[in-house]
Order: sequence, then C-alpha cells, then structure tokens
Amino acid sequence: MNDSEIRQYEDFFSEINERRLELLDRPEVAELADRVRTIRESSIENLNELIAGASERFTENGVEFHLAADADDACRIIYESLEGDTIAKSKSNTLSEIGLADYLRRRGVEVIETDLGDRILQLAGIGKPAHPVGPALHLGVSEIAAIVRDKLEADIRDDPHEIMEAVRSDILQSIAECSAGITGANSVAASDGSAVIVHNEGNVARLSLMDTHIMVFGVDKLVPQIEDAVSVVKLETAYATGTRVPSYINVISGPSKTADIEKMLLTGMYGASRVIAVAVDNGRSEAYPEALLCIGCGSCIVSCPVYNTVGNRFGYRGYLGGRGVVMSSFIDGREAAAESGLYMCTLCGLCTEKCPVRPPAAEMMDRLRRNCVAAGIRHPSHMRIAARILRRGSPL
Repeated sequence: MNDSEIRQYEDFFSEINERRLELLDRPEVAELADRVRTIRESSIENLNELIAGASERFTENGVEFHLAADADDACRIIYESLEGDTIAKSKSNTLSEIGLADYLRRRGVEVIETDLGDRILQLAGIGKPAHPVGPALHLGVSEIAAIVRDKLEADIRDDPHEIMEAVRSDILQSIAECSAGITGANSVAASDGSAVIVHNEGNVARLSLMDTHIMVFGVDKLVPQIEDAVSVVKLETAYATGTRVPSYINVISGPSKTADIEKMLLTGMYGASRVIAVAVDNGRSEAYPEALLCIGCGSCIVSCPVYNTVGNRFGYRGYLGGRGVVMSSFIDGREAAAESGLYMCTLCGLCTEKCPVRPPAAEMMDRLRRNCVAAGIRHPSHMRIAARILRRGSPL
C-alpha cells in the first residue's frame, strides 16, 4: 500500500468508528459479546467433538462433508468436485488462505469473484485486501473507475453507481453458464449440520442456488447450535459494519428438495442438488487456542497503530493484523510469520481492547517472537543492531 491508499482506508475506518460508536455502547451488544465469548471459548475447548458431530449431522442432511488436513488437501477436494471450467466465488478468508484461486487457475478453471470489492481487486490484479469486509476500501472512486474502464472497456464516469452497474453486469455475464458456486461460512452449527453465511450484496444467495454449492470454512468456525451461530454473526456484523444485522443471513443445511409428489424426496428443485462442506484444519489443531477465538469482524485492525501506518503488509493473506500474523505461523510456518509483520507489532494491546471476544493478541505475539528467536528466525534489522553492539559497543 502507498501513502494515499493508507489515507483512503483511514478515512473509511473513521466512518466505521462513528457508525459503531452508539451501537457498541448499547447494553444488549455488550451482553451479546459476553455470550459469544463464552460460546467461542467452549467451542474451541470441545473442537474435536464438534468436528465429529458436524460430520455426522451434515451427512444426515444430505451434504457431502470433508475434513481437509491442509490447504492442498482442501484444494484437491474442491477441484475433484467440479465439473465445469468456471466457478463463481464469494468473499472468503479461508479460500484466500488455501490459495484456491491460483490452484484452480493452474488447472484451467476460471474463478470469478462475485463480491464487488473482490472483483475490483481481481480486475486490478491486486492480491491482498485492505479489510475483511471492505477489500477495496483503500482505492478511491477515480482509481476504481479507471480500473473498470481499462479492464472492462466500460464507458463510465467516476461515479459509484455506474461502477457498480458495470461490474455487476460483467459478473452476471461471466457466471451465466456457471454450474458451481463456492462460498465461505461465517459460523457453522455442528449439532444441526448448518452453515450460517452473512452478506449484503445478495451474491451468496445466488451462488447457493447453483447446481453445486461448495462451502469452505476453518474448523474454528464450528459452534454447537444454530442459535449460537446466529449470535456469532450478529456480533460480527455489529463490530464489522456498525449495523445490527446484515441484509442477508443464509442458513444452508442441505440441498434443495421437495417431496410434493407422492412424498417422494427429490433434490434440485430451485437450488443446489449437491451441497459440499469442506472443513479445513490447516494448522488450526496446532495453533494457540486463543488464536481461534476470532469471529472475523476486523475491529482489531481499525484501531491498530501498526496497520494504520503500514497497511496490509501487517498480516497474512486475508487475515490482517496481529492475529493474522500469529495464525500464519501455524498455517505456513514461522518464517511466514516473520515475513507477515511479527516484529512490527508494538504489543500495545489495543486490538484486544477493541475486540468483542478479547483474545490476548499481544501475549500471543510475544510468545511467538520468543519461539522464533529460539529457532533462529530474527528480524534482519535487529541482527544488524546486535552486530554493531558487539563490534562497536553501540547500536549506532
């Protein structure tokens, strides 16, 4: 990110804070945060049982359930489930984590982003988002319009409505022949075999109605019941956007079906005839349990002084900020954590203070730093300073 892009998203962060201020001070939101914190802590403590329960219940519901050990395993499962050469995709940090888009493109499958912000980044060739719920918020209207004019050959002005209409038309045309849609899931109810997905644009609903709907989520998204999952996504929405609820909350528990003809069960009436759930471990079983508490609202990076200075260099793929750095070490190794900003963090703890579930991010970062130093993974600048001290008796 350059300085102008950082200033752009700082303005956006200011708007979010103003919008959230009154809502987050309400007692019912504080009560919801306490409830969700308890749900998430209990879920992480009982994660193996929830995985087993989810597998059983999804299968009972007619969903093909897979537990992927790592990113390659998840990508392979998804690729082998496809029949066409184009897939429509919604916003998902988990799909970014496993590198699905690149994996599929190398095998001749075109991936069409259907979220407006993600499609803009895809057209521009920008790989890393600026915020979990606002991937392109670091780009101004004139920059986005220029991208759309160049990549789509659209005759539009620097106007948000014209941009939206041009990109929407492009997406709908691109996915017209798609038979498979792939989404993430914000929270997953293990005992019900149900995935809860929130969105505002309506694209997830469209993707879930394709012949095949594939849902991909980290095992840390599991909670016991639908009521718990809805509580999680309500809190996520409040902290992410400053609104009480999103425009859409989809609950997916199985394929489209009807029994209106002699009570014979038929699938694929209007929606998907095949639903696939891929639960991804990818290092989570080895991660610090506290790192798995995150609900994905992005509140931490809004207040993070480091992120507001250096941008999305501080974080790993779609997981931005300190928590993303911590998770990178379990997903991709300690070297990835060092490259993602492990030594940038000031350990100020503002991320924890502003987070509704309050994972001890600074403590985790400090613990990870100690482990990395013990393993010989140090910041190059620190090594140069240490060498000067040894050589000259001074860091200068």
